[in-house]
Amino acid sequence: MSKTTSIIFYKRPQFWGNVILQLILLSIVYTGLQFWQSRNAISGPAPAINATLLNGQPVSLSHYVGKPVLVHFWASWCPICRFEESTISSLSKDYAVISFATQSGDHDEVIAHVKKQKIDFPVVLDEEGDWAHHYGITGFPTTFIIDTDGNIFDIEVGYSSYWGLRLRLLLASW
Repeated sequence: MSKTTSIIFYKRPQFWGNVILQLILLSIVYTGLQFWQSRNAISGPAPAINATLLNGQPVSLSHYVGKPVLVHFWASWCPICRFEESTISSLSKDYAVISFATQSGDHDEVIAHVKKQKIDFPVVLDEEGDWAHHYGITGFPTTFIIDTDGNIFDIEVGYSSYWGLRLRLLLASW
């Protein structure tokens, strides 16, 4: 195909119609998958969190009333979770973050992972997955955005972009 032919090809209305249709179908499939993955997750008021961080400090969701909070469930064995760590770290500079290292080993193993990966956001050990079960988690990573009134504003299962999470945190603060 010559350069002239390829330029004409992209100017055809049916080509762009097909592209738009495929994007719409991809969006529908993605939305359906997100809905299916979060089907067991809780909604409404966020369950209370009163836990101890890996560094020994207490953490409570009630400390953040009036502010949006990102509650993040991850696992050390999850490659997508590792890929998303820098996003969560960046957001923790501007927003409250409570994260749970779920079924990722004992205290020493999670501490070693946190040091190796240079994780600098708050981490609660969820060794047996009790917190994840309490929140209805079915896959990792799963991120909850809690609004200023303590209600679950949004749930994201799988990778979430920095800007997508930041926008949802901003919307949850209104």
